[in-house]
Amino acid sequence: MLRILITVCLVACLMSCSSDDAQTPETPTSNFYALTVGNSWVYKNYKYNQNSQAYEDTGVVDAISIMSSEAIDGNTYYKFKTLTTGNEAQITYCNPNGEHFEYLREDQGNLIFSDGTVKFTNNDYTVRTLDENDWGNIVEQLTANTTTLNVEAGTFNCINSERYVMLPDGEQAPGLDRFYYADGFGLIYDTSSFVSNDIPVVIRRLDSYNIQ
Repeated sequence: MLRILITVCLVACLMSCSSDDAQTPETPTSNFYALTVGNSWVYKNYKYNQNSQAYEDTGVVDAISIMSSEAIDGNTYYKFKTLTTGNEAQITYCNPNGEHFEYLREDQGNLIFSDGTVKFTNNDYTVRTLDENDWGNIVEQLTANTTTLNVEAGTFNCINSERYVMLPDGEQAPGLDRFYYADGFGLIYDTSSFVSNDIPVVIRRLDSYNIQ
């Protein structure tokens, strides 16, 4: 009888331990673009040097933070502040010095401005027309590629969109920009190009971040 009691106690103990070990942390709510008040990112800008054929630090820094959330037309938007420093030379394709603000929200995988236009999408692979001009239309399309990027802030698995110009004759212009986002972190890397040049003038990389 004593042996049976000991066995029963042992089995009960093992079942209890097994139950505890099987518990997993609660899965967080998806927040692809890291839209949380208090989150912040620091990006550094690098300009292409034709002589060295390398990208060199411009000294221009974009410090981005989410200041607050606000209701606009019945939707909750997040107020982003970008503080740009180091651009006294007014380098083309770098933000001008000072504070800049924008309001963004997420809807079904789309990062949307307060005017309703889409800044980035993580699930719509159709070609989006951003601007129509006599000299060509600026379009953007999410690619099916997944890319591992190594930047100053770490290593990230990213998806990316491509932005380019479709000329009036139906041909694609040489300039091509890419915007890389990582799930739960937001923007990791982007480029800025002249329409006629296939080498980006400026690239911007995530240098550090603070995400809650």
